[in-house]
Amino acid sequence: MSAAFPHQLLADTVLLLHFGIVVFVVGGLVLVVVGNLIGWTWVNSLWFRLAHLSAIAVVVAESWLDVTCPLTTLESWLRANAGQGTYEKSFIEHWVRRVLFYEAPTWVFAAAYTVFGLLVAAAWWRFPPTHRRRPRRTRANGSARE
Repeated sequence: MSAAFPHQLLADTVLLLHFGIVVFVVGGLVLVVVGNLIGWTWVNSLWFRLAHLSAIAVVVAESWLDVTCPLTTLESWLRANAGQGTYEKSFIEHWVRRVLFYEAPTWVFAAAYTVFGLLVAAAWWRFPPTHRRRPRRTRANGSARE
């Protein structure tokens, strides 16, 4: 087993985690809209909506502040330690360019993230999250427990 193997395995794990977060951010908005249209109440649960809003808020903030995603930095560091090539641009730019063969200035990605973030905010307004309180458990004599 090569000394580079653990770094390569960890880099691939970070890549999969990063991809999962991207799927959550994009798919989360689709789930909120479609789920509300077909009557799924769980898509409006507060924990899901806060996690989704937080995820896109981080992406938008990173793009506006011109900060490279820490997952991209970690993956690149791991790949460099494994003797592999690293990204020249951000994770999203790299994979969008690779999949779509599309080059764009950084501001285009920042604008796209911002528009997507605004769509998430609009979904938050149009389909507000719900916060259901758990019913209090009652004692055998019918009085509520504190």
